[in-house]
Amino acid sequence: MRANPFILWFKEISISDVGLVGGKTSSLGEMYTELGKYGIKVPNGFAITAHAYRYFLDHSQIKPKIQKELDSLNITDMNKLAETGRKIRDLIRNSEFPEDLREAIIEAYRTLSSTYKEENTDVAVRSSATAEDLPDASFAGQQETFLNIRGEHILLDACKNCFASLFTDRAIVYREEKDFDHMKVYLSIAVQKMVRSDSACSGVMFTIDTETGFKNTIFINGSWGLGENVVQGQVNPDEFHVFKPMLKKGFRPIITKKLGAKSIRMIYAEGGTKPVKNIPVPEAEQKQYCINDDEILQLAKWGVCIEEHYSEKKKKYTPMDIEWAKDGRTNELFIVQARPETVQSQKETNVLEEYYLKRKGRVITTGTSVGGKIGQGKAAVIKHVSEIEKFKPGLVLVTEMTDPDWVPVMRMATAIVTNKGGRTCHAAIVSRELGIPCIVGTLNATEIISNGQEITVDCAEGEEGRVYDGIIPFEVKKIKLNSIPKTKTKIMMNIGNPDEAFEKSFIPNQGVGLAREEFIINSYIKIHPKALIEYDKMDDDVKKEIDKLTSAYADKKQYFIDELARGVGTIGAAFWPNDVIVRMSDFKTNEYANLIGGKNFEPSEDNPMIGWRGASRYYNPKYRDAFALECKAMLKVREEFGLTNVKIMIPFCRTVDEGRKVILEMKKNGLVQGKNGLQVYVMCEIPANAILADEFATVFDGFSIGTNDLTQLTLGLDRDSELVANLYDERNDAVKMMVEYAIRRAKAKKRKIGICGDAPSTFPDFAQFLVKCGIDSISLSPDAVIKTTLAIAQMEKRLGRK
Repeated sequence: MRANPFILWFKEISISDVGLVGGKTSSLGEMYTELGKYGIKVPNGFAITAHAYRYFLDHSQIKPKIQKELDSLNITDMNKLAETGRKIRDLIRNSEFPEDLREAIIEAYRTLSSTYKEENTDVAVRSSATAEDLPDASFAGQQETFLNIRGEHILLDACKNCFASLFTDRAIVYREEKDFDHMKVYLSIAVQKMVRSDSACSGVMFTIDTETGFKNTIFINGSWGLGENVVQGQVNPDEFHVFKPMLKKGFRPIITKKLGAKSIRMIYAEGGTKPVKNIPVPEAEQKQYCINDDEILQLAKWGVCIEEHYSEKKKKYTPMDIEWAKDGRTNELFIVQARPETVQSQKETNVLEEYYLKRKGRVITTGTSVGGKIGQGKAAVIKHVSEIEKFKPGLVLVTEMTDPDWVPVMRMATAIVTNKGGRTCHAAIVSRELGIPCIVGTLNATEIISNGQEITVDCAEGEEGRVYDGIIPFEVKKIKLNSIPKTKTKIMMNIGNPDEAFEKSFIPNQGVGLAREEFIINSYIKIHPKALIEYDKMDDDVKKEIDKLTSAYADKKQYFIDELARGVGTIGAAFWPNDVIVRMSDFKTNEYANLIGGKNFEPSEDNPMIGWRGASRYYNPKYRDAFALECKAMLKVREEFGLTNVKIMIPFCRTVDEGRKVILEMKKNGLVQGKNGLQVYVMCEIPANAILADEFATVFDGFSIGTNDLTQLTLGLDRDSELVANLYDERNDAVKMMVEYAIRRAKAKKRKIGICGDAPSTFPDFAQFLVKCGIDSISLSPDAVIKTTLAIAQMEKRLGRK
C-alpha cells in the first residue's frame, strides 16, 4: 500500500502506473527500477500524482469556472482559442495549493536534495498527462517542461505552471480532435534531478528510423547543452545511425554520422529572471561531433535494451522515443525520458506509397526532408507565433521554427518549411505524426520565399528536401506488397544513394545487384582521393575547400575511408542479410577531374569512356594508393560494421591478367577473396569478358552483365554521342548473343551471373529474354522492380519454372 497519495518516488512506480502518474513518469519509474541492472542510468526523482492534480482542483473550487470557459470553446477561431486557454491557465496559476499537498511536495524535494548531498538541488519539472478511462492515451508534447528549477518556492510555482499547461492551446485542440473529455484528463508531474548537460550535450534517440520505419537502426541526434534546443528545432543537430543486428553481435556499426551546425548552446542562467539561456557556440566546437563513437555505441546499446524491455512488457514490438543527456562534470551518460514511438510503428506495412513529381522546376531552397510526400500551395510566411491567426487552411507554413504553440495551425497546413531544426525537432515530429510533408533546416526559407508565392514542397527524393517555385504536378503510386508474385530468378536492385536505401528496402527484393560508389564519392565525399593523400601539396584554395568538408578530421585520408564506408554500410544494412554487391569506383578521367583537387591528378583524354577507368586504375602507381583507401573502406564495412553481406565487384576489367593484379592489390590492403565469405565479382561489360568467360571464371566468383558498356563496345559506338544515339539498342542481336553466351559459359563454370545494366529496367521483354537464358539474378532500378517482376513471373510460368 502506498502511504502518500500525492507523492510517489521513481522506485515505487512501474509501467502499469500510467493511470496514477501518466505515461512519461510511469516510464521513468519503470526504467529506474528495472533497467539499472543493465547499466542504464536514470536520474532519480518523484512523481506528483494525478490524484494530487484532482485534489488541487477540488480544493481551489475552480472546476466549474474551467468548465464554463470550455463550454464556449471554438478551436477554429485562433483568437478565441487563445483567450480561452489563457483564462483557464490564469485560474490555475492564481489558485493556492492545499497545505498538505504543498508540504508533501516540499518534503519530497528536500529528500531528493539530501540524496544528492545538495541544498536546493536543480531539477527538471516535467508534465505527464493521463486519462482516467484511457490509461494508454498518449499526450506527449502537449504540456510543458521546466528546467533548472531550484528552491522550494520556485518549484511550487513550476508545478502550478505545469498543472496550467494542461490547458495550452495545442493541448486543448488535441483533446478536442481526439474527442477526450477535458475534465477527465489529468496531470501528473515528474520532478527529476537535472543532468548537467549544459556543459556537455544531450539529444534524442529513436529505436526505429523516423522517416521510413526501418526497424533495424537506432537513430540518435544531439547538440551542445541542454536538450530543449534539439526538441524545439533551435539547432541543426549531429545525426547518427547504428545498425542493431550487428551491434548486438559486438561490432561497431555506426553507419551514418552527419555533422550538424549546433550554433547555440542552452545553459543554466545564473541570477537572471529565467533559469536557462542560449549562448553562441564557438565555430571550432560547431565543427566537432558532440559525442564520440564509444558514446554513440553506448547510447545505441541502451536503446536496444530499452526497446527489448518494453516490447517484452507490452507483448508486441515497441520501438521507443528516448531522450538522453551527458553530464559535463562526470562525463556520464543518462536516459532522462522514454516513451513508445507513435508514428512509424503505427503505419500499415503492406502498402507502399510513392510520390513522384511529373516534371522538375526551379529549386528555391533545400533542407532536410521529413516523410516521403509532396505538398503544395501558397506560402504563408509567418515569422512569429503572435501572427499565427493569419494562417488559413490549405496554405504552406513557412517559418523560422515551430514549438508546441504552433500545433493548431500546423494541422491546417498542406506542407511546412522551416529555417532551423533537424529530423527530431518539434516541426519534424509533429508533421510526421500528421502526415504532412515538411522540410527543416533550410536556413533561409523565410527570406527567399515570398508571402503568397505558390510553391511545391518535395520530400520524395531522399534526405534532401526541395522547395520548388510554382505548383508542379505530381502523382502517387500505391502498391500492395503482398500482391507481388515470388520468382525463381532473384530480383535485386540498383542503389546508388544511401539516403534512399532504408525506404527502397521495403520494395520486394533479394538484395542489391549494383551499389555504385560514384554517387557516394560525388555527393558525400566530393574530394579526389589523391588530393586527400597529398593534402600538404595542394594549393591554398583547394586546401580551403577540403578543410570545409573535413573539419572533424586531422587525418584527411580517414575522411574518405569513413564517408565511403558509411555510405556503403547504410546500403549494406538496409538490405541485410541479402547480398549487396558494391562496384568499386568507375569514374572516367573527366569525371574524376571534377572532384575537388581532381584536376591536379587526372590526364586529359579524347575519349574517357574507353580510357583510364575501372580496373586499370587500381594497380597503376598513379592511383594505387587511392584504390587502397577504397579497400580500407570496404574492410571497415565488413570487419568493423560486421556487414559481410557486402560483396565486391570490379568494373571494366579488360584482361584476365588485369583481374589477377586487382585481386592481389585488394589482398595487400586486407580484402582477401574468400576470407569471411568475401566474394569478388567482375562486370561483364566488355566483349572480352563474355568471350573469355571461362578464363575470367578462374579469377572471379561471379559476373554481373553491364549492358550499357557492352552495347557500346559491341556496336562500336560512343554512348555519350548524340550523333549515333539512334543506333544504341541493347536489344540488338549481337548484344543479345554476347549476353546469352556469357550466361551459358558462367553456368557451365558454376559461377553466379546476374545483370545490373539498364536494359531489363527499361525493357520488360529484355528481362524475359534473360529468364529464358537462365540468368541467376536481375538487378533493377527501384521504380522498375514491380512491373519487371510481373513480366519475369509471366515468363517463368510460361517456361514451367516454379
